Amino acid sequence: MINFEIHGDNLKITDAIRNYIEEKIGKLERYFTNVPNATAHVKVKTYHNSSTKIEVTIPLKNVTLRAEERHDDLYAGIDLISSKLERQVRKYKTRVNRKNRDRGYEEDVFVEASPITADAEEETNDSDIEIIRSKTFSLKPMDSEEAVLQMNLLGHDFFVFNDRETDGTSIVYRRKDGKYGLIETE
Repeated sequence: MINFEIHGDNLKITDAIRNYIEEKIGKLERYFTNVPNATAHVKVKTYHNSSTKIEVTIPLKNVTLRAEERHDDLYAGIDLISSKLERQVRKYKTRVNRKNRDRGYEEDVFVEASPITADAEEETNDSDIEIIRSKTFSLKPMDSEEAVLQMNLLGHDFFVFNDRETDGTSIVYRRKDGKYGLIETE
């Protein structure tokens, strides 16, 4: 059973909003053979221009489902989030089930689809991962500010480097809001 942890920023989560979220996101349960005991973390944020941002993260044993959507209408945003999560489940269903069978698990995580339609068959074939290019480069010791400068010089959205301070591999990346993020490894 999927439990819900719903938080609102600049918005009071009413029973109507809570019920709508639980109804829409709860439909994902039909894709699982044994519905996992999972907690869906839902964050709803409203902005001064009355637009809303909905973030949903559902950590499961074998996969984490996550979607984020901005929309002027809260309920339309919830519908879009639900659609995104369903697409993720359909996309990864075959891959996760195959991986579990290879590892020797008896049961599939996701329900197998009924007769495959042309669209579903296309989607399954498109979900195969194909690496079309491989690169090798040396990680140079630098600090995060230097890495951001290097990333901008190259015109990339991320940059992997050896952090001079921690002596570990780190990644800087450009966020959607134009600011920068840092991922450090342990």
